[in-house]
Amino acid sequence: MITLPVEPLTKAAFAPFGTVIETAGATELAINQGTTTRFHDLSDVDVASSGGRPIISLFRGTRRPDPIAIRLMERHPLGSQSFMPLSSHDWLVVVAPTNSDDTAPDLAGMRVFRAGGDQGVTYAPDIWHHPLLVLQPVQDFLVIDRAPPPDEDASANLTEYWFDGTVAVIGLLSD
Repeated sequence: MITLPVEPLTKAAFAPFGTVIETAGATELAINQGTTTRFHDLSDVDVASSGGRPIISLFRGTRRPDPIAIRLMERHPLGSQSFMPLSSHDWLVVVAPTNSDDTAPDLAGMRVFRAGGDQGVTYAPDIWHHPLLVLQPVQDFLVIDRAPPPDEDASANLTEYWFDGTVAVIGLLSD
């Protein structure tokens, strides 16, 4: 079993897996007679494959027991998935590249990022990631992802990979 170190979430470190959503470095536009700042074009949304359409949902995550065990990863082959916290609490992002035969996450490349409460992520299509991991008892997220067309089974855009037990735990966290 591996103990995964926790890294800070940065645009450069996360680039192989998707996009970090944050205002730092964003194009700022004054709108609404100068009373509002628009942080423009923070992330692409890629959901149109096979007739998908974008939807906005609210996910309410609850904290998992310590140590946080990695037993499962998932990916969405037909669309991206964006998570933006609705409160200023840190949270965790676990990602992995795919293995050489494109059937499972590559454990050797698995990474854990600690995202600030002002940072979101967009997982690119087909990127292995762990389901939502929060550090508070409860935390809400705005999620933008893909709804299937009426004639598509919703499971077509979800691949889960269950490991044989716990394969990794997340290194010590200081909240």
